[in-house]
Amino acid sequence: MPEQTLRGSCLCGAQQFVVTGEPVRFYHCHCSRCRKSTGTGHATNVFFDNAHLTFTGDSAEVKTFKLPEAQRFARTFCTRCGGPLPRMMPDGRQAFVPAGTLDDEPNIKPQARIFQGSKASWSCTGDQVPCFPEYAQ
Repeated sequence: MPEQTLRGSCLCGAQQFVVTGEPVRFYHCHCSRCRKSTGTGHATNVFFDNAHLTFTGDSAEVKTFKLPEAQRFARTFCTRCGGPLPRMMPDGRQAFVPAGTLDDEPNIKPQARIFQGSKASWSCTGDQVPCFPEYAQ
């Protein structure tokens, strides 16, 4: 995928962002942590390689909660509205972007439903996106 620059924001608009990078993965995650974090049947996230992420707004209002026992799970959010926000991954090269925060359309479509093995029985199904019991192959 070619590099892309996209805009987005939190629910209240206090935090706006621009992410530039190459969108490489677009997943619906049905793991229990994503379900608890979103309050829905899955989280939908886009991962950008070679990414640069810039926020406007008061940086003191952007917080990240890292689940202590989890190797990978963290949630970045606006402290005014609680809305999710993107974050840079620990490698400093990849951005994790909750797809619903984007105001622009990424040039990539959902590629997989992951952690189907822990999907809630009432969660949506029926699209043609490949499903994996855990991480995508």
